[in-house]
Amino acid sequence: MKIRSHSDSHVVELEDGSRWQIFPGDVDITLDWLPETDLTLVLAGDEVCSHVLVSDGRPVRVIRDGERWPETEVKSMLKGG
Repeated sequence: MKIRSHSDSHVVELEDGSRWQIFPGDVDITLDWLPETDLTLVLAGDEVCSHVLVSDGRPVRVIRDGERWPETEVKSMLKGG
């Protein structure tokens, strides 16, 4: 699936119109994304994210735009590197 919009570093809109918030610790991976970047959306279902977007084998954790990240888990993960 291609990118429709990625003007905010933490939100990506895909060509199907879905919008996804990018996990704060994964934003650096998305800096190389271009409109022609091919992404695959995969159901993750873990405690932090519902899905991952994969490009070139590099997963990026995401949740639907408008949802909230689980604060305690995110802080713990970001502190751990």
